Amino acid sequence: MTGLVTAERGIGEVTLVDALPELVVVAFAAVTHLADPWFLFGLLAVGYWFASDRLAASPRRAGATAIAAVTCAYAATALGKAWFALPRPPGAIGPADVPAWLPSLLSAWYEAQVLSDGFGFPSGHATGGAAAYLALALVYDRAWTGQRRLLAAVLVAVAVAASRVVIEVHYLVDVLAGLAVGGGVVLGALWLAGDPRVRRGGSAESEGGFDSRGATAALDPTLPFLLAAVVSTGALAVTVAGGHTGEVVEAGIGIATGAGGAVGWRLVDGDEPAVPVRIAVPALAVTGGLWVGAYVFAGSVAVTLAATTAAVVAVVALPALPERIERMSGAWN
Repeated sequence: MTGLVTAERGIGEVTLVDALPELVVVAFAAVTHLADPWFLFGLLAVGYWFASDRLAASPRRAGATAIAAVTCAYAATALGKAWFALPRPPGAIGPADVPAWLPSLLSAWYEAQVLSDGFGFPSGHATGGAAAYLALALVYDRAWTGQRRLLAAVLVAVAVAASRVVIEVHYLVDVLAGLAVGGGVVLGALWLAGDPRVRRGGSAESEGGFDSRGATAALDPTLPFLLAAVVSTGALAVTVAGGHTGEVVEAGIGIATGAGGAVGWRLVDGDEPAVPVRIAVPALAVTGGLWVGAYVFAGSVAVTLAATTAAVVAVVALPALPERIERMSGAWN
C-alpha cells in the first residue's frame, strides 16, 4: 500500500513556503492551534454542554454526534498513519529556524509548533479540522444559513490545512488527504447516526437539504462512537504488527474515546437542557485532570485507557447529572 503514496511525495511546496516572510509563517503557526485535539474536543464539549435549541432542534444529540464524528476521524487518521508509515518533511525534524525577533517566551512556543514527530500521512490536523468544523456546520442547523455555515467550515479547515504545509510539518498531499478523509468520515458518521439529510441524499425535496431545521432530533451517536472504537482497534493491530510502538497510545486513546462515548450516551436521554455552569465548572476540572493523567501516564497503556474512558464517559453523561442530583435530593428529603 505504501506504493500509493511514497515518502518522496513533495511537489515543490517546501521551496515555496521557504520563500514566505517569517511573519506569515509565525501567523500560520498560530492558526494551526484551531485544529489541535485539545482545542477541538474542548470546543465540541462546550457546544454539547451549553448549546440551546436556537442552534439545533436537539442540541444534546447534535453535540454528541459531532464529538462521535470527530472521534471517527481521528481513528481513521491513526489507522492511515500506521498503515502507510510515511515520514514527515525533513523540516519537521529540526533544528527549528526560530525568527530572531520573537520574544523568548514565544520562541519556545514557535519551536514546539514547527517540530513534530510521528508519521505524516494523512495529516491529523487537517483531518480533525475538516471533521470538526464540518460536523459543527451540519449538526447546529439553526445557526445562520446552511451556506454560511459550510463556507465558514471550509475556510477554517483549509486555513488549518495550509498552516501545516507552511510550517513544514506536512506535505501538500498529506493535508489534501486529511481534508478528504475528514469530510468523508463526517458524512459517514452522520449516516450511521441516522441523519435523514444524509440518508436521503440531502435533497431539498425530502428534508430541506442541509438547511433542514429539525434533522438533529433523529440523531443517535452510538454507532459512530462504536465505529471509532472498532477502527481504533484496527489501528492498534496495524501499529503493533508494524512495530510502531510510538503510535500505540494514540490508537488506545481512540478505542477508549469511542467506547467511553458510547457508554456515556446510554446514560442520557438526549433531550436534556444545557448543563448549569455550577456543575460544568467542577466537571471540567475533573475531566481535564483525567485527560492530563492519560498523557502523563502514557507509558502505561492500561492507565491511559482507563483515564480516557472515564473522562469521555463523564463528558458525554454530564447533561444527565443535574436531573439525577435533583432526584437524589428529593429522595433524601
